[in-house]
Amino acid sequence: MSLTAVSIGEAMIEMSGGEDRTYRQGFAGDTLNTAYYLNALLKDGWTVRYATAVGDDLYSQQMIEFIGQTGIDTGAIRTIKGKRAGLYMIHQADGDRHFTYWRDTSAAKLLADDEAALKAALGDAGLIYFSGITLAILAPEARARLIAAIGTRRASGALVAFDPNIRPTLWADDRSVVDALTEAAKVSSIVLPTHADEIPYFDDVDDDATARRYLAAGCEEVVVKNGADPALVVTGDGLWRVGARKVAEVVDATGAGDSFNGGYLAARLAGASPEDAAKAGHATASVVIGHHGALIPKEALNQIT
Repeated sequence: MSLTAVSIGEAMIEMSGGEDRTYRQGFAGDTLNTAYYLNALLKDGWTVRYATAVGDDLYSQQMIEFIGQTGIDTGAIRTIKGKRAGLYMIHQADGDRHFTYWRDTSAAKLLADDEAALKAALGDAGLIYFSGITLAILAPEARARLIAAIGTRRASGALVAFDPNIRPTLWADDRSVVDALTEAAKVSSIVLPTHADEIPYFDDVDDDATARRYLAAGCEEVVVKNGADPALVVTGDGLWRVGARKVAEVVDATGAGDSFNGGYLAARLAGASPEDAAKAGHATASVVIGHHGALIPKEALNQIT
């Protein structure tokens, strides 16, 4: 297997905080978050690449610089003239986080428009990671182009991991969600859904039904996340329920699922069993939710045991 992992999706400008209308600027996004934790946790020899499109504005260029400073390869980030990076703001209300997005002119919506660039970005990947948000922001023809390109790489031996990560406001209708997620599962090796997100769109009576549906669609391994409850891991060889770690205090749940995915995939790539990889995913998430922000300092990951 090639020791190159490619995460493809949308990175955004993040404005968090909000106390006294004062915000802290950062950069984040579901697939970028997972790339960050993959890069931090994978053994020496691996390259983690982030594939997206950004604008030609100041903040897009700062985003590229930030991603590069984390150690992630930025060679597959395209700059599109006249476009901008998307932006979102986080505020706390009623004991939970709330997000407001500005992404109408986001360059990432064009990340699959250049077929040659897309092929080059994925061409040497041993692992490809993408999400439902990656698919949702694309026009239907671009979505189909991306899924086809990923399917070609899987047929050539790449491992493909997919988190459905359903965000209802990004989709035109429920049918689009069902069709896109099913097509994505057909080209994926590992699917990492969150059971609660799936319930409004599929007739899954429980998390086992969610897992079996994705296996039937064409993947080989499913990890159903259930928040603080045990994750369900199902493969052709068995079924495991792996409990989450208890934490003294949840400081910020932003990026919990993304960091779980990073911990899980890093462990699987290092040869861990699906059950042990789920333990590694929980361990990673348990540290991340004890810190503010989706991307915590890498040295904090030394707490993982």
